[in-house]
Amino acid sequence: MRTLLISGDRSGCGKTSITLAISAILAKRMPVQTYKVGMDYIDPSYLTGVTGRPCRNLDSYVLDADGLRGIYSHAAKGADICVIEGVRGLYEGAEVLGDTGSTASVAKALGVNCVLVINAKSITRSAAAIVRGFQSFDPDVSIKGVILNNVSGGRHLEKAKGAIEHFCGIPVVGAVPNMPEMELAMRHLGLVPYREGSEDSAFSDRIDTITRVIEEYIDIDALLTLAEEPRHPGVPHRAFSNKQEVDLRIGIAYDEAFTFYYADLFDLLRSGGAELVFFSPIHDLLPEADGYIIGGGYPELFAEALEENDAMRDSIASASNNGIPIFAECGGLMYLTRSITKKAGWQGQTDAVTHQMCGVFPGDTEMPSKRVLGYVEGRSQNSPMGTAAFRGHEFHYSEIRMDPKQQYAFRLSRGKGIASGNDGILVNNTIGSYAHLHPVASADMIASFLECCRRSGTKQN
Repeated sequence: MRTLLISGDRSGCGKTSITLAISAILAKRMPVQTYKVGMDYIDPSYLTGVTGRPCRNLDSYVLDADGLRGIYSHAAKGADICVIEGVRGLYEGAEVLGDTGSTASVAKALGVNCVLVINAKSITRSAAAIVRGFQSFDPDVSIKGVILNNVSGGRHLEKAKGAIEHFCGIPVVGAVPNMPEMELAMRHLGLVPYREGSEDSAFSDRIDTITRVIEEYIDIDALLTLAEEPRHPGVPHRAFSNKQEVDLRIGIAYDEAFTFYYADLFDLLRSGGAELVFFSPIHDLLPEADGYIIGGGYPELFAEALEENDAMRDSIASASNNGIPIFAECGGLMYLTRSITKKAGWQGQTDAVTHQMCGVFPGDTEMPSKRVLGYVEGRSQNSPMGTAAFRGHEFHYSEIRMDPKQQYAFRLSRGKGIASGNDGILVNNTIGSYAHLHPVASADMIASFLECCRRSGTKQN
């Protein structure tokens, strides 16, 4: 499978917009499978939206090399080309002296070629020094081409391109001018999720504009010549192939408030014998199911609508009280607390505003709070998620004032969690965490959750 990884010299160099547009352009010609390095939901939502195939996440902090290859191979089936978007700068990761969690580590694990996006603003010959430095920093990373961003004109391009091709021996396959149209809409947690933005014609027009610009200023055919088959493709991960007969219904909260899911989760649930029933906590009634999953998202932005659907809130509380297993991550955790308070000053508010939520957990959510961002590592025990070591990610601007002496199922050795390294608050068979789990890395925990749903259903019947 021809594959190309697009990385950058730093965050903000333009690789997200460029990768998005390249994927959209290629998708007009052939089936394109996309991947995103790192634990991230928003960029994958864009790549999924423009290709029509679920984007997959590859993160070497939570996954070993076999796990990375297993996800790659599983998702690549049926595609003609694979495009991987890097995270931050090519060599940024979880460590200073090692490359765990970096784009470079994923490139080496799969054995794929890289194209480096360089922010060329105000530099010409120095651009060659940057590329040369990236080439020599780790010779095992195969950098085959360069895309220049923020180019100010023909003379600028001529100098930077000439220097890179002379001193680095690789082609410059594109040069994108400095244009305000290349900026995507921003939100307090980053980019607007594709599902939400795609309902706005102005937003869709902006993505179309970005795609037209990239098609004009990047030589797509030259780019395709740099794509080669991975040297270490691997085989589909075992978690996808252990098919069980369908004997469960799992409700998945999915609407404008809750969109943060890794596509692998749905595949693993189906492989584990689950029929998936998607529902909206904003618009629907709670469907009957053997268990429920409420993912992350932006419940604070839709808090009023979530509050107004009191039938849904009451039904979720009742399901929890009846012992039906529920797993909630981050935004889902917030939704299951008693309330969400947006403090004075939040997005220009003059006064604090509180909205009632489900009340499953004895605590209240407040925001904004100090930003918490980073990897987590810990252990789960005595919960619907089973007993297992895990690694994941947390990213939130909220905090939960939880009543004291609550039971937690996750103890973190890295990360903050809900309170002082405790995460995964547990009430009945309902567990809620700030930690986001990668479903393949935590496949055993997902399997434990499904088994808990089976046991719970047997007791209720």
